[in-house]
Amino acid sequence: MTKKTPPAAPADFEQALGELESLVERMEQGELSLEASLKEFERGIALARQCQRALQDAEQKVRVLTESGEEEDLDTPRAADTDERDDA
Repeated sequence: MTKKTPPAAPADFEQALGELESLVERMEQGELSLEASLKEFERGIALARQCQRALQDAEQKVRVLTESGEEEDLDTPRAADTDERDDA
């Protein structure tokens, strides 16, 4: 009996999320066998974990990029930004 290799992980977050959404739709239709449903569920868990890791990585990058000695209000334009708009 040969084992099937699991599908390769999608290259990026959007692909993984799209595949996960598609998988959920197939499962919600209720037409899969128990065995197929379990395989799809297992794949879905792997995709959800991949998406979660990608989101955590992105969140960490945002934290690093926005870290400074003082809290900065990102909603309030800086004086240099408003001066440039006034010159236009």
